[in-house]
Amino acid sequence: MSTTAPQLVVHRDKELMAQATAARLITRIVDAQSARGTASVVLTGGRNGNALLAAVAASPARDAVDWARLDLWWGDERFVPAEDGERNAVQAGEELLASVPLDPARVHEMPASDGPDGPDVEAAAARYARELARAAGADARSGVPEFDVLLLGVGPDTHVASLFPEHPAVRESGLTVVAVRDAPKPPPTRISLTLPAIRAAREVWLLAAGEDKAEAVAQALSDPGEVKAPASGAYGRERTLWLLDRSAAAKIPGRP
Repeated sequence: MSTTAPQLVVHRDKELMAQATAARLITRIVDAQSARGTASVVLTGGRNGNALLAAVAASPARDAVDWARLDLWWGDERFVPAEDGERNAVQAGEELLASVPLDPARVHEMPASDGPDGPDVEAAAARYARELARAAGADARSGVPEFDVLLLGVGPDTHVASLFPEHPAVRESGLTVVAVRDAPKPPPTRISLTLPAIRAAREVWLLAAGEDKAEAVAQALSDPGEVKAPASGAYGRERTLWLLDRSAAAKIPGRP
């Protein structure tokens, strides 16, 4: 695990967690824009990621963000047609993105199965890696931009993005983006950032709410190794936050 110890923030319930995390994210984006003129965030899908985006949409503070100076990326995507409701990007549009004045050129969706590479998921993953590298510039050794916040949902099996326990993708150390085949949850074909790309972020925030996440949270925080528990290998350069509700935190050793 990271040499920087993860910080745990435990909220009373999933609704309060979504609202508080939305406020935290808005503040982080505004601070980054004040410091550098722009901000860069990596979105996650799933129920907690979508709940967070809905909470941002409902927040009276959302207009503090200069949405036209925000770059949005994705940590993973289901490799299905562009308009498929299963896509994280489609769901994000419904929850938040369609209702704020983003610059379309700064919304970096992962390629779809009916995109320029057709059904070739390896070519689609390589295309996204090139887009990240262009945004990062020649000086970025990591091959990805310096994301201000990279959001990840934690699965009941400890997966993050589309990096599943014992799966080849979680072992990838050279690429920034990988094609995922035979994923253990549907759909089986996906695109995902790799752990090295995730670790290039300034801050990584891991989201988990609900009793079904409690075992995974406890396991990942016990640091069994990233191959066995991918969430344990997800951390930021400056900060790693675990944003939980009480149910998800219930089995962490040493917690009352």
